Amino acid sequence: MKTRGYQIAFVVLVVVSCGLAVALGYVLSRERQSSTTAPEESPVIARGPETAQAGMSTAEMGKNPSAMQPSEPALAPIQLSPQRLQQIGVKTAVAEMKNVSQALNAPGNVDIDEQKLAYVQTRFPGWIKDVWANANYQYVRKGQKLFSVYSPDLVSSEQELLLAKKNDQTFAQDMHGMAGQESKWMLTAAEERLRQYGVTQEQIAAVEASGKAEHDTVVNSPVAGYIVERNALPNAYVQPDMKLYTVADLSTVWVYANVFQADVGRLRPGAAARVTVDAYPGRTYYGRIDQILPQVDITTRTARVRLIFANPGVALKPGMYVNVAIDAPMGRQLVVPASAVLQAGMRSIAFVDHGGGSLEPRDVQIGPQLDDSIVVLKGLKAGDHVVSSANFLVDSEAQLQAAFGAANSATAQPSSTNTQQTQSIQIALSTLPSPPRQGANTLRVALTGPDGKPVTGVQVGAVFFMPAMPAMGMAAVRVPVEFREKAAGQYEGLLQLDSGGTWEVTVTVQKAGQTVATKQISVHSEGGM
Repeated sequence: MKTRGYQIAFVVLVVVSCGLAVALGYVLSRERQSSTTAPEESPVIARGPETAQAGMSTAEMGKNPSAMQPSEPALAPIQLSPQRLQQIGVKTAVAEMKNVSQALNAPGNVDIDEQKLAYVQTRFPGWIKDVWANANYQYVRKGQKLFSVYSPDLVSSEQELLLAKKNDQTFAQDMHGMAGQESKWMLTAAEERLRQYGVTQEQIAAVEASGKAEHDTVVNSPVAGYIVERNALPNAYVQPDMKLYTVADLSTVWVYANVFQADVGRLRPGAAARVTVDAYPGRTYYGRIDQILPQVDITTRTARVRLIFANPGVALKPGMYVNVAIDAPMGRQLVVPASAVLQAGMRSIAFVDHGGGSLEPRDVQIGPQLDDSIVVLKGLKAGDHVVSSANFLVDSEAQLQAAFGAANSATAQPSSTNTQQTQSIQIALSTLPSPPRQGANTLRVALTGPDGKPVTGVQVGAVFFMPAMPAMGMAAVRVPVEFREKAAGQYEGLLQLDSGGTWEVTVTVQKAGQTVATKQISVHSEGGM
C-alpha cells in the first residue's frame, strides 16, 4: 500500500510541474511579442504644466529628471496698440529710490512698568488694626488711607515728644540758661526720631496740638495706582522688613515683543513702534523701543525687546496679548508698486514700458513688501516705467507670442497684406460642452476671410491662462491648445482643464510663420478650483 501511495504522489508532482512550465512559456512569449510590437499612438491632449512632454516615454523621463520638471514659459517683448492698452486697462508707474523702513511684526505681551512700582512698609514693629485697602487691583489715590497700626515703640516716641514739648514750654523764659538749651535739644531729637519712623510733619503737629500720644497710626498710600500685591491683614504683626503693599502706576506700561534673532540687528532703542489689540479693533497705540534685552531664547531663537507705551484709560492691561509692529529702517531702496510685480510660478516678472505700446518683460529679484510697495533688488533701475495693472493680460500676450516663435514680432514691420488679413479675418470660438467644464473639452474655431469664405491652410493655436492667486496658494496656470483642420475653415482641438474658473483665452492664427489674426476673450468654466 505504501508503494502505491508513493506512485500516486509522484504522478501528481509531474502533472503540476508540467502545468507550471506551460504557464511560464506563455508569459515569456507574451513579453517577447510586446517588446517587438510598436505602441499605438495616443491622441495629444493639452494639459497644464504637469503634463509630460509629448513623445517622451516614461523610461526616458526617468533618465532625464529635468524633463519631468515643468519648464517656465518663455517671455517675448510685445507691441500693443493704444486702443488695446486702454481696453485691458494698462497703467504704468515709475521705479523710484526712496528711504524706506520695514515693519517687523512680532507677538507681544503687556507688562507693568517696573519703574513706576511703589512699595508700602513700616519702619517700626507693631500690630495692624484697621485695613481700608483690602483687595488686589483696588485703585487708591495718593495720600489715601491704607491701614492703621499700633506700635509700642511709636507710642513711646510720641510720649517723649510731648514731654520734651512740655519741658521746652517750662524753660522757655530762660533763653540763656542751660536747661532751656537742653529742652530744645530734646524736642528736636524727639521730632527727628518720629520722622525716622515715617511719621509725617502733619501727624507730628497733630500730636503736639492734642497733647496726647496716638495709639493708632494711619499709613497712607505714597502714590496713585492699583494694588497688585497685598499682605496687610487685620491683627497681623508687622516688622520693618515686611512688604505690605505694592502699588502700580499703569499710566504707562511695558510691552515685551519676541523678535527673531535675524532681525535684532536692524533695531535701535528709540525706534517707533505700534501696537494693535484684538479687543479694540481699529485702534492703534504708539510707543518706542526702550531696551533690547541682551539674551536670546535658545529654543525659539528670539530676543525680547522692551517697548514703552502710554496707557490712557488703562486700555492695555498687564498680561494682554498684542500685535507689535516695529519700524526697522532699510535705507534707500528701489521700490515699485506691489501690483507691478507678477508672480508666475517661481519667477517674479515686471513689464517695462518703453513707450508707444512696446512692453518688455523682465525677471526681477524682489525684497520685502512695504504696504502697497515692494523693494526690487535686481532687474530694474530708477526711472523705469513699469506696468502696474492688468499684468496677467500682458503676461498672456507675451507667453503666447513666445509659444508660437514670435519673439521678434514686437519690433518686426508686418507686410500690408498681413495687416489687412489681421484686421479682416473673423475668429469664432465655441466649446463642447458649452460652457466648458473641468475635465476634457472640445474646442472649435471657425475662420472667415474678408470675402466671407472660410480660411484654410493656416495654423491655429490657443492659450487658456489663469493668473496666480497667492492668497489661495495657487500659481499661474497656462494651458496651450493645438488645433487641426477638420473641414474648410473649421479647426478642432482637445482641451483638458484641471479646475474651473475664469480663463483669459488668446486665439492666434499663423500662416508661414507670421501671425495673421488674434482674438482675446474671457471664458468661464464650471467645476471646482
